[in-house]
Amino acid sequence: MNTKIINKIKNDELLNIIIKNFDEEIYLVGGSVRDFLMDKASYDRDLIVCGVEARDFSIRLAEFFDAVFVPLDEENKIYRVVLPDKINYFDITNPLENSIEKDLARRDLTINAIAVNLKTAEVIDLFGGIEDIKNKRLNSISEQNILDDPLRILRAFRFMSVLGFELSEELSGQIQKHITLISKPAVERVNYELMKLFGGKFAIDALVGFDKAGGLELIFPFVKELKQVPPNTHHHLDLFHHSLETMRQIQMLYEESCTEVTSHLEEIVFGAHPRLAFLKFAAFIHDIGKFSTWTIEEETGRHRFIKHEDIGARLAVPYLKKMNFSNKQIDYITCLIKNHMYPSQVIAAPELNEKVMMRFVRKMEDNAIDVILLAMADRFSARGAFVTDEMVNENISGLNKLLNFYLSVKDTLEPLPKLLSGNDIMQLLNIPPSPVLGKIISELHDAQLSGDVMTKDQAVNFVMKFK
Repeated sequence: MNTKIINKIKNDELLNIIIKNFDEEIYLVGGSVRDFLMDKASYDRDLIVCGVEARDFSIRLAEFFDAVFVPLDEENKIYRVVLPDKINYFDITNPLENSIEKDLARRDLTINAIAVNLKTAEVIDLFGGIEDIKNKRLNSISEQNILDDPLRILRAFRFMSVLGFELSEELSGQIQKHITLISKPAVERVNYELMKLFGGKFAIDALVGFDKAGGLELIFPFVKELKQVPPNTHHHLDLFHHSLETMRQIQMLYEESCTEVTSHLEEIVFGAHPRLAFLKFAAFIHDIGKFSTWTIEEETGRHRFIKHEDIGARLAVPYLKKMNFSNKQIDYITCLIKNHMYPSQVIAAPELNEKVMMRFVRKMEDNAIDVILLAMADRFSARGAFVTDEMVNENISGLNKLLNFYLSVKDTLEPLPKLLSGNDIMQLLNIPPSPVLGKIISELHDAQLSGDVMTKDQAVNFVMKFK
């Protein structure tokens, strides 16, 4: 008997309520057991119920807890019960072929194939999952399980990223043997696992491992181009490893940041994953425009990538759409790619005053923290021969000043008012709809961003200059 997991269950208030009030044969399985064994808090408890339809049991459980019943997958009989605190929930299903042993045998990794009978406290570990957790090792249950669902290849690297575990020799061999199957699962499922991977603390190790297995370029075709751009006077790493290093620096900045910044990055505003995952993904692809803009000056030998940020933002869109990212996610990622050099340009102004910084804040809005951190990570990741410590320190100091300014004013900001409509401007200037009108509207908006125009009268005076 594994006393650790038993004690965890005994001390879990919600599981004890179920044990006392429900007579069915119920097993705690999968990630919940793994998390308990690793001393991690678990709010999503996975249950397998025997001898009764999972749907009927889930409805009764929801009624008992005054919770919300959510059918996740009627075909496979998977249901969710979300408790009133909206933090804790149960995922409930029946065992495959009415056998807990057969159910565990069909899972992805040994660490996720452990079950505990809530009534008898019997621990079922048929494949050595407990030992693998102790040894921080990822092992497959069978090669056939990978063939049945090739997404398990990506899940292995996801767990490497999240847990910091290493692949076993056997699992590594199976993955390399079947790596081309990674393109078969539905893109929605691949997207979910990828963002879980990017959200993990050990995402770099996972991506490097995935690349060695031959899978990275199958998911990210642009990686082949990143690998072709070599180090140069401003970059000590080739472009691929620079991109990975930028990701690593984002993770380090997150871990070292103040509570305001970490809380911002932990917000879930783009779907099922925190901002941090999308920021690290943006860091990984922030330079995808460099290959197509790459030139080398004949006289100096300097590598140039003119407008790579604009080109990169455009190149990213079709790929992100193909990978089923939402419009909101695409807007965020492309905003970061397009503006990853902007914070450093701001602090390079002849005079870094509040007016200059406020313009940046107004333009970046909720993405201000993210793009500043990306600029910092980019700076730390480019240490070529022409880059001195003084240059790096000066840049980071300026970026910190910009970040602190944003944190000091963000709670007082209100949306910019629309002072004049397009029709207002056409009437004032007696002009028709035209590119000129669009230019005037854009310049008026810029004047508002800078704080030069704050009232309707000022807006009218500004527009009349174009008459």
